[in-house]
Amino acid sequence: MMAKQGYDFVIVGGGSAGCVLAARLSENPDVRVLLLEAGGKDSHPLIHMPAGFAAMTTGPFTWEMKTTPQKHANNRQIDYVQAKVLGGGSSINAEVFTRGHPADYDRWASEEGCEGWAFEDIQKYFIKSEGNEVFSGDWHGAEGPLGVSNLKEWQTMTRAFVRACQENGIPYNPDFNGAVQEGAGAYQVTVRNGRRCSAAVGYLRPVMGRPNLTLVTGCLVNRVVVENGRATGVEYFQKGEKIQVRAESEVLITSGAIGSPKLMLHSGIGPADHLKDVGIDVVHDLPGVGENLQDHFGIDIVAELNGPHSLDRYNTLFWKAWSGIEYMLFKSGRVASNVVEGGGFWFSEAGLDKPDLQFHFLAAAGAEAGVPTVPKGESGITMNSYNLRPKAKGTVRLQSSNPADLPIVDPNFLGHPDDLKRSAEGVKLSVEVFNQPSLQKYIRQIRFPDASVKTQEDFENYARQYGRTSYHPTCTCKMGTDDMAVVDPNMRVHGIEGLRICDSSAMPSLVGSNTNAPTIMMAEKAADMVRGNY
Repeated sequence: MMAKQGYDFVIVGGGSAGCVLAARLSENPDVRVLLLEAGGKDSHPLIHMPAGFAAMTTGPFTWEMKTTPQKHANNRQIDYVQAKVLGGGSSINAEVFTRGHPADYDRWASEEGCEGWAFEDIQKYFIKSEGNEVFSGDWHGAEGPLGVSNLKEWQTMTRAFVRACQENGIPYNPDFNGAVQEGAGAYQVTVRNGRRCSAAVGYLRPVMGRPNLTLVTGCLVNRVVVENGRATGVEYFQKGEKIQVRAESEVLITSGAIGSPKLMLHSGIGPADHLKDVGIDVVHDLPGVGENLQDHFGIDIVAELNGPHSLDRYNTLFWKAWSGIEYMLFKSGRVASNVVEGGGFWFSEAGLDKPDLQFHFLAAAGAEAGVPTVPKGESGITMNSYNLRPKAKGTVRLQSSNPADLPIVDPNFLGHPDDLKRSAEGVKLSVEVFNQPSLQKYIRQIRFPDASVKTQEDFENYARQYGRTSYHPTCTCKMGTDDMAVVDPNMRVHGIEGLRICDSSAMPSLVGSNTNAPTIMMAEKAADMVRGNY
């Protein structure tokens, strides 16, 4: 084994949270920061094109893992996309910028033992992170590292979608991150000057010249080294060599909701019985590690259009070439679209105090891996819906003591009857929107679900068959003070000194929105905690 020099902070995971922490902690020139990332650098051009996400939901920038057979979803093994590249999910996601309802964070503080995480406490971190080109004021920041903008232009079908929502009683909302969440419109996106602004681009790239910041990519962290109840460093593999580095102050885990519990378990920190089952010595019995997995179960509907009205018209060789030229010259056209242009938040039933459904509208069909599509040569559109606050909880477990083996991921999708009911309502509402005049004039046929799907049972069966991850796994190292909490409200691991978990795995419960902006907020707050600015 090769021993390397020590650092003050060792950050494990170069995703959204890791990039934020590396940038913020290295602001102090006297602090030595090491950032470790299992994937490669974010140098591929697809990463920086807004439309590139559609080509990256499988392939070399992901871990290419699948769930266990989902017993409430027809025993399907569902592709479970986790990024394997610098910037993490923010480098391969659809760039949708939403932060959740204020009540989500108030629940963390008032009901889930997370003092200091109410919306009034964390709103400043959202604002600090945000560099919005359009909005400012009490709800938005204009000077932060994370570039946020409106799409330069809406596709024809996105405009039709927003009108169709209004025709179905869902009002237009120009800002889902303002005082009112409900409504439909076009999403703001993490795009700056026509290019993706991931956490790696916004936070890390501008500061890589700092002499006190070291980045190592292509390394698999084997374990956190714990000595006498304190995390003192990490051990990792790179090019077949085992390397150990020391952390003089703290080890900060930011490997995501799947990677963080996996690393904890390989370090001997987790449920003792499970660790013994896979042959790992128990360093600290912490039963909540890998428990409480929560994710949004998204269900797509797809319509075939009566002409080349959507982005699918660019699927021919000529139009692909033209779209590339258009983007290079003008930063516009198909490549400048994040595809998931429209969306909204609405209610599955009357009388709710906040939206419980979220929608994403894609101006194309079959844009993501595993999504049904239209016949070859035709154009289509897609609408995705999910229950914002699922009650089912899953697990992350190890299949062996070998850190190179992928973990066993069981999200337990639709494992609660309420989740199935709300999911079916989301599909019904999606179909209603597609049947409104502004979209109907473009639609030849709704192919998924077809006309045979009519009853509540039909819609529930459709949800079981076509639902999938919405790429929002969270809560597997949850924050709190109960017996299943893994970290305290300062994100310090219970029972181990010098170790924090500072990413989406520390959420005590899933927020009602996309999760990239909340993860960045959490890392901003974590940076202040680490620096002692409570």
